[in-house]
Amino acid sequence: MRNVLLKFALLLPLLGTIVAAQVVDKKSLDLAGARKVITAARAEAQRLSAPGGVIAVVDDGGNLIALERLDGTFAAGANISIGKARTSALFKKPTKLFEDIIRNGRTPMVALNDFTPLQGGVPIESDGQIVGAVGVSGAASAQQDEELAIAGAKALNGGATPQSIRFYPGKEVDSAFQKGAVLFSGEGNNYMIHASRREAPGQAEVHLDDADLIHVLDGTATFVTGGEVVEGKSTAADEIRGSSIKGGETRLLAKGDVVIVPRGTPHWFKEVKGPFLYYVVKVR
Repeated sequence: MRNVLLKFALLLPLLGTIVAAQVVDKKSLDLAGARKVITAARAEAQRLSAPGGVIAVVDDGGNLIALERLDGTFAAGANISIGKARTSALFKKPTKLFEDIIRNGRTPMVALNDFTPLQGGVPIESDGQIVGAVGVSGAASAQQDEELAIAGAKALNGGATPQSIRFYPGKEVDSAFQKGAVLFSGEGNNYMIHASRREAPGQAEVHLDDADLIHVLDGTATFVTGGEVVEGKSTAADEIRGSSIKGGETRLLAKGDVVIVPRGTPHWFKEVKGPFLYYVVKVR
């Protein structure tokens, strides 16, 4: 009996080593990361002038973390986008792969439980590990669904692709200012540049996650910061809009002026003499 106990005691360190070797570090996707994915996909939708869409983000087990429905999207879009994201996460593949397989004749795959083999679901990676997936439905086409999903997934994989110089010819910049557009959505989605245009007052706004750096190029506007948003409503996960601002500080903005609005600060273009053209750099 003593010999058996002695052998067992000698084996304990080895068993501990084996058990320890079976425990690995695993990355996970949290709410902040999911919001970053959604913000990047939404920015791409604005850049492409997508008619709408629902963006869903799930963890690596297919569990929903966050969802945003853009204006003008059909009602079923939410369930479809969640299904795409879940399918991509559980199989660790883009859902376009399964759509193509089924189209090429392997139709029994449609019998799989909780399976949405429609283009628009893309895995999300971080340092080589799949931590979840993003699904998009309701854009202009299935191809555009996937483009928005890819843009969102890249937001957490910014370190995998070297940053590159971006050049925008003057004609392209002028075109962006003609209607107001997102000029650039930065690698890793830490910042965005808007070529903004106003010809009339807007709603009061609060960006919970973004700070705005505003540089005025032309026109004048009465700009209110601080105070309290009147009739404020949440329009997105990190956005509040309202009809006006009560109180606050009023400034007249003109060509050449720069103003920085910290995240969480109400701001409102109360009066505009336009066209009022300005760059906005959104920093997260």
